[in-house]
Amino acid sequence: MTILVSGGAGFIGGNFVLDWLDQFDETVINLDKLTYAGNLGTLKELSGDDRHVFVHGDIGDRDLVGDLLATHRPRAVINFAAESHVDRSIHGPGEFIQTNVVGTFNLLEAVRGYWDGLPGEKKQAFRFLHVSTDEVYGTLSKDDAPFNELNRYEPNSPYSASKAASDHLVRAWHHTYGLPVLTTNCSNNYGPYHFPEKLIPLVILNALAGKSLPIYGDGQQIRDWLYVRDHCSAIRRVLQYGKVGETYNVGGWNEKPNLDVVHTICSILDELRPKSGGGRYKDQIAFVKDRPGHDRRYAIDARKLERELGWKPEETFETGIRKTIEWYLANQDWVGNVTSGAYREWVGKQYEVQA
Repeated sequence: MTILVSGGAGFIGGNFVLDWLDQFDETVINLDKLTYAGNLGTLKELSGDDRHVFVHGDIGDRDLVGDLLATHRPRAVINFAAESHVDRSIHGPGEFIQTNVVGTFNLLEAVRGYWDGLPGEKKQAFRFLHVSTDEVYGTLSKDDAPFNELNRYEPNSPYSASKAASDHLVRAWHHTYGLPVLTTNCSNNYGPYHFPEKLIPLVILNALAGKSLPIYGDGQQIRDWLYVRDHCSAIRRVLQYGKVGETYNVGGWNEKPNLDVVHTICSILDELRPKSGGGRYKDQIAFVKDRPGHDRRYAIDARKLERELGWKPEETFETGIRKTIEWYLANQDWVGNVTSGAYREWVGKQYEVQA
């Protein structure tokens, strides 16, 4: 038995591959383009493991995907591959359209051709699971109910618009062609192997380096935080038990304003790695100009996933964030390998503070 994972060297995809092979002997064909956020260092422990077959390539390469499907005959495809950073999508939306929209289209077409040729039982058992985001739903006010699966799509950034388009393609390939699809829309992930342009790893690493901790606007933007390993377990559950054609929202039930998240990180670092010269990490906080069109609040109602498939997160934010900080403290080699000169230039330009 084999599964094909696209984007399996990225943050969520890499964690999924590691978790999968920690629990199952089923082979993973891992297709990743290795853009700036893809990192083979995340998969270092799988070196020499015959259950992990890495292929450097693009989901938009229909011939390559078709060859992989024909050669390895997977029972499922799990699509993590995406450009995923709102800030980068504002500066350069074209890459997001190419990967998230055109790439998903080409992937769907390659998978459809493969699925059409499967014999009866294997065709019936096959699944295409598409991993998406809560940002497709737009923004919430403070008193609005959390997003559920029936919320209409109202994306507000080039990134979320491109992901919304990919979700619609997946839905259409099911309703038009019968492709057996599943879609998950998750809240903000955090945890090990997170590329350090996102809030939590950026704050951890800048704090340790004595640099500014940049906070957009007033820092009161609210997000629902989901520990990445919990997200991986939800995907496994949906893949195994999800109803074909359905969407499942995956959330952590942990709504936090960004400023509170940063204060929590600073407090834990004060405990685990006190500053050598004294002082508190929170003194490094610097408020910077807000991003254009910054959504104020995201929140996920994950009750459908719990009610129908029996899943709920294991980690609270307090337990998950501590595990995350401890991981970064213990894995400075991984950090050093991903924080290249290009990364430092990006952070300095984006936040206009000492990066």
